[in-house]
Amino acid sequence: MGVLGLGLLLPSGQVQSRKCIEDVIRFAAEENLFLMADEVYQDNVYAKGCAFHSFKKVLFEMGPKYSDHVELASFHSTSKGFMGECGFRGGYMEVVNMDPAVKQQLTKLVSVRLCPPVPGQALLDVIMNPPQPGEPSYKQFMLERQAVLGNLAEKARLTEEILNQVPGIQCNPVQGAMYSFPRIEIPERAVRLAQAEGQAPDMFFCMKLLEETGICVVPGSGFGQREGTHHFR
Repeated sequence: MGVLGLGLLLPSGQVQSRKCIEDVIRFAAEENLFLMADEVYQDNVYAKGCAFHSFKKVLFEMGPKYSDHVELASFHSTSKGFMGECGFRGGYMEVVNMDPAVKQQLTKLVSVRLCPPVPGQALLDVIMNPPQPGEPSYKQFMLERQAVLGNLAEKARLTEEILNQVPGIQCNPVQGAMYSFPRIEIPERAVRLAQAEGQAPDMFFCMKLLEETGICVVPGSGFGQREGTHHFR
């Protein structure tokens, strides 16, 4: 069995603290779970006091009790994060402590699949090896990077502000990634109408929103949520 670890939580847009990541690693160790760390939004951190923590880095800093035994796969992609180059397909998966027999089968599976297009592979190299201080393109790279992340941070702040002005909607601060997960109050009558149509209440809300305004959002029930609450992403 496996457990998915997210340095930046989806769909909520919250950033995991180091302590939270340590707790996830301890839980994985106690329950003998394979830990999968989706870290595609590691650069998209906007809130003050928040920071991205690599699961692998934290795992190894916790010492041999965990670093020698907990199985971990880390993922990154060219089509997410602040780069946001969705037209390019490329990424990587790094595994540590994987059972040798399982790793052999994984290697076999990957080797028979087609590789990503060359442009995606080239872009991944740029992501992993960005311009360094003193290199000709470093200044321009940093200006563009800061502009993109600054723009996303402002949109995150604006999203929270606008959603919290709508009656019946409550949105937490968007600390990172590119999503918000506001909670919505759905009237009991609407809940009954949704049940009559065989839909989850938040799915009913999302479909009505799409039909009447053209705005497309994703129901929170697709991600899992506390019983009796409703959200959308």
